Amino acid sequence: MAGNGGIIGPVNTVSTACQAEVITYKTASGSLTTGPATTTATMLLIAGGGGGAGERGGGGGAGGVREMSIPVAGGTPYAAVIGAGGAAGPTAGTGANGEDSTFTVGCTVYTSESGGFGAKGASVAGTGGSGGGGAGGTSSSGQCGGAANTPPQPCNQGYAGGDGGLAPGNVAGGGGGGGAGAIGGTYPGASPGVAGSGGVGIAPASFPGAPFLDGTKIGGGGGGGAVCGSPIYGNTRGGLGGDGGGGAGGNSPCVPLGGSVGVAGAANTGGGGGGGSVFTPGPAPFITSYAGGAGGSGVFALKEPAVGPSAPGMWSMNTVYQYVKDGTWPT
Repeated sequence: MAGNGGIIGPVNTVSTACQAEVITYKTASGSLTTGPATTTATMLLIAGGGGGAGERGGGGGAGGVREMSIPVAGGTPYAAVIGAGGAAGPTAGTGANGEDSTFTVGCTVYTSESGGFGAKGASVAGTGGSGGGGAGGTSSSGQCGGAANTPPQPCNQGYAGGDGGLAPGNVAGGGGGGGAGAIGGTYPGASPGVAGSGGVGIAPASFPGAPFLDGTKIGGGGGGGAVCGSPIYGNTRGGLGGDGGGGAGGNSPCVPLGGSVGVAGAANTGGGGGGGSVFTPGPAPFITSYAGGAGGSGVFALKEPAVGPSAPGMWSMNTVYQYVKDGTWPT
């Protein structure tokens, strides 16, 4: 049956397409093809987290997180590129930024920006989707992801890293990396004996229970690294990794709480790597320095909603009656 029943306007059509909800997860770069009846979908795109720095280093920032509804064409192949996590900082150096993640729809490229690296010493933390934490042992500042933003306001796709610094008695600690949901912890903070914790991630609204979540969140920042400087400089503990895949900072060798290397961010969460620790009984040169942790890789998810029969537009009663009579009017 053609036409729109005499109503001026576009020709109306009855669609009999039926399609169940489909959720596609991709932990590696590749392509996917949408269902034939899909016209809109919800995208979750997470970039790779930044690597934590070595030697009382700042934690790496979380990769940028984007969750949004986008238009797509049914039955069309699209390319997703999943960003890798940034390399861990060596025993006496900064980490590396993560890599961007992208999803291309026609001429539109959706991008989640990489997590910033954690800084060491007096160096400046990296920028990205979320900034890396500042280094310990100095008054260096954590950075925001995106030059147009100023910490501690929300960054481009996340939050700034925390500041590293010195507490009374020259006790040092690294700042936590920025998370997708909050700024990284600053050292010294509420507890001068603990390096800054990584900023917490966020729980994606459209993908609860997704297999790549670290608990319920993604995009946690890495914790800052600790110092063992007894008896002159005192001791600190490594900062906690941010909920959502952030790696913990390396613990002081003087504190029996585990290893001294920064913990890597969890894979496919965009989590930042933790900063490494250092042992020094006096002024530099340090006795032993420990590396930071690598950033966690990104991930991509696409939710295509269920589609049922429909009849959009304005219809005359006679036309509707005829469709109902023929048994082809959607219910």
